[in-house]
Amino acid sequence: MAPTPTNPIRSFMPLLSFLFRTSLRQRSVLLFARDYASNRQGAQAQQFIAGFHSQMTDKDDVVFGAIHQGPNLRSGLADTLIAQIESGALKPGQRLPTEQEIVRATGVSRTIVREALATLRAKGLIATRQGLGAFVLANPKPTSFTILPDDLESIDEVRRVLELRLGIECEAAGLAALRRTEHDIEQMQACLAALDEAIESGGYGAEEDYAFHRAILRATQNPYYARLFDTFGTSMVPRQWARLDRMTPAERKQHAARMRREHQAILTAIRDGNEAAARRTIRSHLTKSMARFGEMRDAKLSS
Repeated sequence: MAPTPTNPIRSFMPLLSFLFRTSLRQRSVLLFARDYASNRQGAQAQQFIAGFHSQMTDKDDVVFGAIHQGPNLRSGLADTLIAQIESGALKPGQRLPTEQEIVRATGVSRTIVREALATLRAKGLIATRQGLGAFVLANPKPTSFTILPDDLESIDEVRRVLELRLGIECEAAGLAALRRTEHDIEQMQACLAALDEAIESGGYGAEEDYAFHRAILRATQNPYYARLFDTFGTSMVPRQWARLDRMTPAERKQHAARMRREHQAILTAIRDGNEAAARRTIRSHLTKSMARFGEMRDAKLSS
């Protein structure tokens, strides 16, 4: 007795569900499902289409406006595919949807789709076969963990990096309070002075901010902390999102004063050898940064 054929479209159900949940044109997703199933006749495919269509409400059934073709979608699409590969939902040797199929499903440009697939290739998860498409590699190449500027093209991604920093820097600040030297304190003070000067001269101060936080890690006397920060680089301190160039002189001055107070509180706690205060002040600083980015995101969504 011949084995029951599996439904090829089932493998892409997680991807379709992601597309359906995001700000994409749901009718386009349905068309993608129909197109993909058209060459694969059978009750399973038709049941899938019927079930997928049943998720669409009357409101969804109207013509949807054009979506924002931004980096958020590209990274979201790449992250979804990566998650499906890592979970085994997309199996080794399996072909991914073609660029054209994904374009029809999402309504985004082919450039965005290509960038998402390029991310997977760069991570060693897929390979492209000329004329055949992109396939999941049987033995994905291990890649070292890093954070690149391209990874931080949305406010939500910046907030995730800040969450990571909370776990690293709170412990580091406590250790720095116990182990710092006079030279470490002098380095931190110099970094804060340079940061003030950079902001007052109209810059973002990303490198100076990064140098201050790195000086805290160096003060732990554990070189692995600083080496970890060096792996990420200034991407760990994405101050370009602070939108300083859009602030009035008064707002810029207020922002600089707030940053100075938060940084000085951290430095004071470390200088005084107060482990608990060092952890508390740096947690407060990073948590407030997360809150500010959240306010920026909400303002952007409401505009």
